[in-house]
Amino acid sequence: MRWTRGDRGNIQDMRGGGGRTMSLGIGGFVVLLLLSWATGTNFLSLFQGLPTTENTGTSGPPAATTPEEEQMVDFVDAVTADAQQTWMELLGGRYEPTSVVLFRDAIQSACGMGESATGPFYCPGDRRVYLDLGFFNELSRQFGASGDFAQAYVVTHEIGHHVQNVLGLGIGRPSQPGPDSASVAIELQADCFAGVWGHAASRQGNFSAGRVELEPGDAEEALRAAAAIGDDRLQKMSTGRVMPERFTHGTSAQRVEWFRRGMESGDPRVCDAR
Repeated sequence: MRWTRGDRGNIQDMRGGGGRTMSLGIGGFVVLLLLSWATGTNFLSLFQGLPTTENTGTSGPPAATTPEEEQMVDFVDAVTADAQQTWMELLGGRYEPTSVVLFRDAIQSACGMGESATGPFYCPGDRRVYLDLGFFNELSRQFGASGDFAQAYVVTHEIGHHVQNVLGLGIGRPSQPGPDSASVAIELQADCFAGVWGHAASRQGNFSAGRVELEPGDAEEALRAAAAIGDDRLQKMSTGRVMPERFTHGTSAQRVEWFRRGMESGDPRVCDAR
């Protein structure tokens, strides 16, 4: 991907805020993060009762950061800005901008306490996306979904949930798990919405206007990421068997199909997965 650094106007940086860390270690903690986000199951509950440590920092970027991490902050800002521009073009005045809140370990949202172990999430209560950047490391290392467009897919999937909220499409409503559940339909639609953005980013000429532009091979990165975090694959990895009655996000094949549908058409009207 080609992208240009912006002014971080689409980011709320809370990496220096208070939070909790689990004693099981950062490696295991972030693996739980990925599994919980992709399956809708809180794997952190397996470690309830383990001691935690409190971190009472202040808002704003932490002192212990790296140039690589700061580049990732700029990348998330650029992708968010580009995705929001795409949805403003598609929806006009109906679209209401959101922002991505960056945090470490844990953060209080309008939807309750969000933890790194639950992965990136969208809170309809305050209409913000929440992201711990450590998620991207495990996406690549543990599941083989590397590359900047795989990371952009994660961000734009969550922005897809914001689009659902803006349009009143049922995001945030309780749903029982299962292969035909409303939860699966909502997640597949968000995958499709991420693909709609990918279609816009693939158009020639966007980069000259300061926007993100895809390069050869980028779309394959997103497809690998979608395949890596299907309910069936993650359940097989974590438990050794597939349990369709516990599906919340869709199978690997479904996630790939719905992302591809949005990517090829660029039309959000094809994204109704109900």
